[in-house]
Amino acid sequence: MNAPLMPKATAVWLIENTTLTFEQIAEFCKMHPLEVKGIADGEVAIGIIGENPIANDQLSKEEIKRCEANPKTKLTLSEHAQEHVRINTKKRKTAHYTPIAKRQDKPDAVYWFLRFYPGVTDQQIVKLIGTTKSTINAIKGRTHWNMTNIKPRDPVLLGLCSQTELDHVLEKAKLNMDPAIETPENI
Repeated sequence: MNAPLMPKATAVWLIENTTLTFEQIAEFCKMHPLEVKGIADGEVAIGIIGENPIANDQLSKEEIKRCEANPKTKLTLSEHAQEHVRINTKKRKTAHYTPIAKRQDKPDAVYWFLRFYPGVTDQQIVKLIGTTKSTINAIKGRTHWNMTNIKPRDPVLLGLCSQTELDHVLEKAKLNMDPAIETPENI
């Protein structure tokens, strides 16, 4: 079961307008019961305006009445809302901000790719790490201004990408790789 689109705002509305238990609201909104209790006590979600789940077609009045009558039952998201949540869960890949402290690690990650995974294209490295083609070319040509201090380091350990993103890129690169090339797995 999926959560409503704005869980805290929905929880605020359900607390103010229904007699549902904290556990029922917590289960529906995918929150901890103590967090729901904190909302009811005015300690959590201060200033959040309640969002009516009936008005935005996430719950029906009948569903709320059914669960108010029996505290052991669970609220279920309407079919229309479940479809809407499924459609909108695809996240767009957007450029992410890299803190200044981690920017100095990008050449190390580029060098790691060039040394251990030459099958990864420059464009894939640019997208994954957020570097530039000129930096990649400078490291390839060993003309980077800081080349003496650059050492190959895993971009996941540097915090520049997630392991899932790296695995996806490496799967694509395996098609282009020569098995005789030295990789971390066969060293």
